[in-house]
Amino acid sequence: MNSYADITPPRRPRKSRRSCGEIILLAIAALAFSFLGAGVFALIQGGLDESPANSGEIESLRNEIRALQTQAASAPLRALTKETIREVSVDSEVTRVVESVGPAVVTITAEKPIDAGSYGYWGFFMRPQGSSTSMGSGVIIHPDGYVLTNNHVVDGASSFTIELATGETIPAELISSDQFSDLAVLKMNGVVPAVAELGDSDSLKSGETVIAIGSPLGSFKNTVTTGVVSATGRFLPTDDGYYMENLIQTDAAINQGNSGGPLMNLDGKVIGINVMIVRGSSSSSAGAEGLGFAIPSNTAKLIADQMIANGDFQRPYLGIQWQDLTPRLAYRFDLPVSYGTYVYEVIAGGPADQAGIRAGDILTKIGSRSIDADGSFYNALFAYGPGERVSVELIRGSERMTVDVTLGGGAASSTGL
Repeated sequence: MNSYADITPPRRPRKSRRSCGEIILLAIAALAFSFLGAGVFALIQGGLDESPANSGEIESLRNEIRALQTQAASAPLRALTKETIREVSVDSEVTRVVESVGPAVVTITAEKPIDAGSYGYWGFFMRPQGSSTSMGSGVIIHPDGYVLTNNHVVDGASSFTIELATGETIPAELISSDQFSDLAVLKMNGVVPAVAELGDSDSLKSGETVIAIGSPLGSFKNTVTTGVVSATGRFLPTDDGYYMENLIQTDAAINQGNSGGPLMNLDGKVIGINVMIVRGSSSSSAGAEGLGFAIPSNTAKLIADQMIANGDFQRPYLGIQWQDLTPRLAYRFDLPVSYGTYVYEVIAGGPADQAGIRAGDILTKIGSRSIDADGSFYNALFAYGPGERVSVELIRGSERMTVDVTLGGGAASSTGL
């Protein structure tokens, strides 16, 4: 589970306010008891005596008082019953979704061989053996046993085991993974207990109830938490120089081990894949709770479908070796812009070479996406697909120019794109 430090201060909690309905009910109750008091006062003062002539009027007053008492007593009960029914209805929907989709949620154990080189000098002599284990969550999205999860759950691992909600363990193999979307697909070799359906994340609205299922800390299998969609379209930076884009923010409790698990709506459809949490700020001691993030299902479906169909996922390929520019580098080398992508090598015969891009060029825009403080080269390039023809704005010496590039396709790396 990725974690990112945010600096947004927490909002002050609002004071609870009585609803209009509650105020009206209290007013009815007060009115009823005022009538009751008036009636009792009249009887005590002898305004109406118990003579046969007044007995009918007295009985009528008593009936009116009883009716008002009944109304005052039953109105809050009716309001409480209505609210209880609403809460029970939501709880019932959550229970229904969990019973239906829960069996499709799995726990993933990934075993990674120990690298002796990571132990430095002592590793050369000790040659540590064995493997390390990491755990995460996943969701079955295909009747043939394909499981969707996060790339960081499986990254670097050589073997995988899937544990079903029943406790049964099944071996699995990695089909494909993509670092930049943080998505991966495994295939389990066994009976498929259930399949979850990917919904339309573009239709999500803030405030909509959502359900998260996963295995926090790797131990609490198929834990269910609920919350709401706090916001959509969030952007968060990663340690690898690009932004996770268009994330769903939720206050449903998400913890280490929930990575790769589903975020679902009350229709029982997966609308996100849980990927990241925010615990606090790197610039202060302030803590944060209820800040979880999920990859939208529409993004996940696009990538997973290609992985399942082709066995891999291809990113657009430009054919350059490059370096991000920063204001410090720009100042040091007296460059004309503070941000951009510096091309230090062009791959012969690649898309950039064919378009006339040269070593020493500074790329500032790809298509409609600028490369600046708010937009990385990765995000600009990955907004397009292999085979698309896009315009690339660049600076060569003191000259600004635009070239058209037909993007290639291939597996992306951190330096060669």
